[in-house]
Amino acid sequence: MSSSTLLQTTAGELSRRRRLLVLAICCASVVVVVMDISIVNVALPTIRRDLHASVPGLQWTVDAYTLVLAGFLVLAGSTADRVGRRRVFQVGLAAFGLGSVLCGLAPSIGWLIAARALQAVGGTMLNPVAMAIVATTFPDPAERARAIGVFGSMTGLSLALGPILGGALVDGLGWRSIFWINVPIVAAAIVCAALFVPESRAARTRRFDPVGQTLMILMLGSLVYAIIESRWSGWTSPVILGLLAVAVLGALGILCYEPRRADPLLELRLFRSVPFSSAIVMALFALCAFGAFLFVTTQYLQDVRGMSALTAGLCLLPVGALVVVLSPRTGRLVGARGPRLPLVVSGAALALGGGASIWLGPATPLPAVLATFLPFGIFLGTVNPPITNTAVSAMPRSMAGVATSLASAGRQTGTTLGVAIAGTTVGPALARGGTAYTTAEHGVWWMVLGLGVGILILGLLSTGRRASDTAARAAARRRSGRARPGGG
Repeated sequence: MSSSTLLQTTAGELSRRRRLLVLAICCASVVVVVMDISIVNVALPTIRRDLHASVPGLQWTVDAYTLVLAGFLVLAGSTADRVGRRRVFQVGLAAFGLGSVLCGLAPSIGWLIAARALQAVGGTMLNPVAMAIVATTFPDPAERARAIGVFGSMTGLSLALGPILGGALVDGLGWRSIFWINVPIVAAAIVCAALFVPESRAARTRRFDPVGQTLMILMLGSLVYAIIESRWSGWTSPVILGLLAVAVLGALGILCYEPRRADPLLELRLFRSVPFSSAIVMALFALCAFGAFLFVTTQYLQDVRGMSALTAGLCLLPVGALVVVLSPRTGRLVGARGPRLPLVVSGAALALGGGASIWLGPATPLPAVLATFLPFGIFLGTVNPPITNTAVSAMPRSMAGVATSLASAGRQTGTTLGVAIAGTTVGPALARGGTAYTTAEHGVWWMVLGLGVGILILGLLSTGRRASDTAARAAARRRSGRARPGGG
């Protein structure tokens, strides 16, 4: 029996109770990682006052975390496929816990940003690896789709409820407590992973690709840094143009170098699959929109409307409630009928939310503001399960870690870009507040509307018969390439 067959048999022989326990452990890990993306947003005004931080400093508090996640997720996923998913998962938990402790002790904004980057190094080993563990623990496609729905609900719920929990902690215990709360959760997850999560790895070992990883970091880091610093330097400054040039060269380097490797970091042939490539793009669009939404909304509620951190977080409760209700049902729907309907609904809801938010102002009645948040809850509750399931289904099981890490990289890159673009757009008006700030928001909401339309269109295009044919051809090309010695 091959190691691949043995791995699948072992996963299939786990009792239902054991499989659900593994799912719960993976969900706990993703909760702390994803929540730390959104929980910090509600604490930004307090951090700014306490540490005397600038707007770029606040952006980097968020972006240092999401940028490292985006840059190293694919490396973490491929490493877990190679050396063992549980092992990498446990190392990630330990690193994330250490980073959380250092964040809670940070004496300045510079130290906080550095600690957030360290925290993210651990996070890269959790989100995609946890999803790969879920994918291998539930080998039946329908059961896997339901499990992914639950896992997706935790992802969306963490993003939505992060500001609520963050608001309560900031008002009650101070902003440092939003990092301390991670420590006991991480400690419990490390112990439970050792006791209950089975070890798994890919049947075929994939070699490390340092050049591809370096090119990806250069591309993502240069792009995001250029967006953030363009507010102060201007888009035509030599520094910004140089950074954009490095990003373009990094992308070209990936396109030229990766196809030549036997074991590339990015299996570019798989991007010929319309469902797979669309899933990555939709993940980027979705979290770019939601990252911008969280950044702008928390600033709007606190700095424009004068709410406390807790009150601002509670205003986002409808978003979290809808995610809790819709995500598990969406997972079941994807398993039974496919991803088209959830993708269409999520794209339309995002476009509606972006369009409605354009009309928000300092004096908009609070019920109208809360009603405007509802489409974002529908969007977040229906977008993650179909995207993740499509990405996993389009890849061989031996590359489950790579598949999930690519989808996660799309999400984290999108979040980073969303926060960077939103901060650059509204940053100049933040000090003036009131009408000036809400006017500056309009550009962000138009972007969100456009991203929603993009998800709607891609959801339709990627779920038809022609799109399925491209996935089959991409898989056949990959098998043919692997059959040739040294095939890339």
